[in-house]
Amino acid sequence: MTWTIEPRPWDDPAGVALRAAQRAELDARYGTGDHEPGTPPSAADIDLFLVAVDADGTPIGCGALRRLDATTAEVKRMFVAPAARGSGASTAILRALESAALDRGWTTIRLETGPAQPDAMRFYQREGYHEIPLFGAYVGSRLSVCYERALTLSNRLP
Repeated sequence: MTWTIEPRPWDDPAGVALRAAQRAELDARYGTGDHEPGTPPSAADIDLFLVAVDADGTPIGCGALRRLDATTAEVKRMFVAPAARGSGASTAILRALESAALDRGWTTIRLETGPAQPDAMRFYQREGYHEIPLFGAYVGSRLSVCYERALTLSNRLP
């Protein structure tokens, strides 16, 4: 499978549809719609939103960055449609986010996932992220597991 990863506005219809699919999947996994501690991402606080499309132009995945401080950003709304899982699209989106973070001077990436997402936890660990104490709005959440990765120039895409 081949794809292209493009920056898009937060309200782009493809992105809205991908985020809705992610929400439905997470609602089913957690058995509730109340599984996100903190403020959900929005156009006002997302610095970059990427959408991956396949060779036919069908949206297959997305991911976003939210700046936390001068050197740290958080991955938000990382999602790949089930039909595209195992294709490498997740890794490509994550690497594009990391490269964009470095371009902005951000050298640390954090993220939050949860116990109902063991596949996501395995993915981030495989991609070089290590578990950290809960941070920010996730402190005290029993539904959160947080990860971090220090970025280097080798994370920058060519």
